Amino acid sequence: MTPELTRDDVSMMILSAKKQSGMSWEGLAEEIGMSPVWTHAASTGMAAMPKEKAELLGQKFNLSADAIELLQEPPSKDWNRDVPTDPCIYRLYEICGVYGPTFKALVHEKFGDGIMSAIDFDMHVDRVEHPKGDRVKVTMTGKFLAYNTW
Repeated sequence: MTPELTRDDVSMMILSAKKQSGMSWEGLAEEIGMSPVWTHAASTGMAAMPKEKAELLGQKFNLSADAIELLQEPPSKDWNRDVPTDPCIYRLYEICGVYGPTFKALVHEKFGDGIMSAIDFDMHVDRVEHPKGDRVKVTMTGKFLAYNTW
């Protein structure tokens, strides 16, 4: 493997090739047989791709064997923890800040002491027409993981 090539480099290659192709994330996801949410996350370094999916994406965007190999490596998922400034991402951050304790209380009330998995997880983003302005509908499902009580 070329030591100079990083996972971030591969992500930038994918983003550039996707932009040049004019494809949507939905279209790309359909071509490789995955969801748009997973396809974007894996393309930007937040999930490892199974070999078959990495090869399909590599063929689609003419990626090198080294790039395809990097797509299969487990990510560190080490992101910047500063308050995001992008308005769309900030609103999700704000939702977690405002409704996070409520979410936690309701999960604990319904399931017990534990968390929702972000690994055994899926998310869908949909547009819902509404008379006051279209709505963004985010549906997340994750496996409940009870905390061990030793």
